[in-house]
Amino acid sequence: MSEKRRIVVTSALPYANGDIHLGHLVEYIQTDFWVRFQKMRGHECLYVCADDTHGTPIMIRARAEGITPEELIARSHALHLKDFTDFEVTFDNYYTTNSPENKELSERIFAAAEKHGYITTKSSPQLYCTHCGMFLPDRYVKGTCPKCGAENQYGDSCDKCGATYGAEELGHPTCTTCGATPEVRDSEHLYFELEPQHEYLEKWIPAHTTSDISNKLLEWFREPLRGWCISRDAPYFGFEIPGHPNKFFYVWVDAPIGYRASLANWCAQHGQDINAWWPEDGEQGTGNGEQKTELYHFIGKDIIRFHCLFWPGMLHGAGIRTPDKVFVHGFLTVNGEKMSKSKGTFVNARTYLDHLPAAALRYYYACKLSGTTDDMDLNLADFVQRVNSDLVGKITNLASRGAQMLNKPALGGMLGTLDEEGRKLVEFAQSRADVIAQHYENRRFSQVPVEVSKIADAANEYFDRREPWKTIKTDVETTRVTLTAILNVFRILAIYLKPILPTYAEKSAALFGESDWTWSDAAKTLEGQPIGKYEYLATRIDAKQVEAMVEAAKVKPASSGEVAHESRASKNKAKAADREPQATSQDFPLKPEIAFPDFEKLDLRVGTVLSCETVPKSSKLLKFELDAGALGKRTIFSGIRGAYPDPAALVGKEVVFVANLAPRKMSVGVSEGMILFAGEPGVTGGVLTPFATAGAGTPCT
Repeated sequence: MSEKRRIVVTSALPYANGDIHLGHLVEYIQTDFWVRFQKMRGHECLYVCADDTHGTPIMIRARAEGITPEELIARSHALHLKDFTDFEVTFDNYYTTNSPENKELSERIFAAAEKHGYITTKSSPQLYCTHCGMFLPDRYVKGTCPKCGAENQYGDSCDKCGATYGAEELGHPTCTTCGATPEVRDSEHLYFELEPQHEYLEKWIPAHTTSDISNKLLEWFREPLRGWCISRDAPYFGFEIPGHPNKFFYVWVDAPIGYRASLANWCAQHGQDINAWWPEDGEQGTGNGEQKTELYHFIGKDIIRFHCLFWPGMLHGAGIRTPDKVFVHGFLTVNGEKMSKSKGTFVNARTYLDHLPAAALRYYYACKLSGTTDDMDLNLADFVQRVNSDLVGKITNLASRGAQMLNKPALGGMLGTLDEEGRKLVEFAQSRADVIAQHYENRRFSQVPVEVSKIADAANEYFDRREPWKTIKTDVETTRVTLTAILNVFRILAIYLKPILPTYAEKSAALFGESDWTWSDAAKTLEGQPIGKYEYLATRIDAKQVEAMVEAAKVKPASSGEVAHESRASKNKAKAADREPQATSQDFPLKPEIAFPDFEKLDLRVGTVLSCETVPKSSKLLKFELDAGALGKRTIFSGIRGAYPDPAALVGKEVVFVANLAPRKMSVGVSEGMILFAGEPGVTGGVLTPFATAGAGTPCT
């Protein structure tokens, strides 16, 4: 067990103008996994978050409903917290950005930036609606794209050609709130200048983000960094900027400051000094001589520039410690496509909960999350199959069969003593604790169910071979020995799954007369003691439940919350990012046609990745060691390093490879096959997906 750590963890703040949906939950659920794991290890770990409550959309919606913005955000806060609670996401403090702590911190950080000369003023043209009496945010104006002429485009980017532009460049603009034609007016705004921190940020980014993120961000450092507009004109729901009447902090200024404000609020409630948790003494501070606290942000890849450029710049300028790491994840797709209201795949959290158990989604998300920026797909058919076959049929079935049989009158609900074979099975399960812990620590959550399933497979094989349903009729004590091994293994698996399935683990612990398992409890073995009555832990999902959920999401009228989410996503786009060139058929001409008999010569097999590592002195190659089943082990070199900055994430995956390809001698070794990968032609540094199966009909993740 490592030294006790002190950790502060945050997730991006959900906007108060919209409902929580399944895409949002990718972030909060995986953060919850990580936090729960750290607490199981005995570390001091705080998970703080808040509603993001400021901005024009909040003001306009409240006005439309005839209520105050404060009433709107209070209602939203209660709904959000209810959704998170029902999905078993547990915060140590869930606060609001519209708080006195956040106001004080925002003003203090701004004052420090002014003192260092980072704040400048510039006049810029903006669209102003005389009917609404306000300057219009990008997503509150539509018009004709200045680049391609497409009509009905928002004021920041064109959905048809992908161009980005200023709202004042739109042709025939209209206010989306009232339909009036806005006029162009100049307005003076405040800018946070990043160029003075050019050298600092250029070093900070690669030290606190993964290589794929830092490589993209560092493209902007080839030229002077542009200033960031941090003010908005009245009327605006937010904090007025001190010394600048009728100017308000842009929502993205006080939103990340809300992390520290939420922590400050928790500290005030618990009599703690915030500087012991998040020091104000620079990069190496420990907070009044106490142990160094680790600070981590979990965010989506659409808000990288705010968290990895502007945010560390603001903190550094104010002398406040920056995060140790910013963990970035990809987007959620459903059935391989962008979430769609018309198809019923844009599903709110509450709609899901009306039809399906939260634990099922938590388990499935665990199966898919790899700790990378790859997008994650919720394949609804695979979701049903994996929950039913793995969680229910393979893992939970051990407890169901074992506990119910042990509670029969002949056995009296009493565990026996392990024999040699049973003890080896239990020790095998216990031996995977460090491996599974490392997967949790590195956020490779998808490998946890893989490891758990391997153990469950061994236990089920043991159970079926010992046939306790037969021996209970002829040899009660042999049956007791068998069930003692099975239930011990299940207990260990439930401990390993506790960060993913907390309520499931709580019920499992009660079966053994225990509570509040820690990670070290997996090393214990239970013998010669009673168990409780079995309580159903997980139930099979009927595909009809999923169909009903999709139908409910499909017929639900588009809410202002959903519109607000789209607005937020658009606002998060990094406009300065270069667009990737599109590949054409001329770039990638077809190879000469082959006959089907040529294809039949290929011997395609499925292998499991035992290890994957970079090859020294090669910028392209990865070295794979595959378990090829009856063929033994195979070493294969593959030139996909650019797509996998963390090759360890591929360990445990099943891949399809060409088994009868002649070995090829390379300068780095002999390659004994070819792994098949799918990706967009010509994309360098993008994500490639292995062609593979993880069981009958189940896509590799």
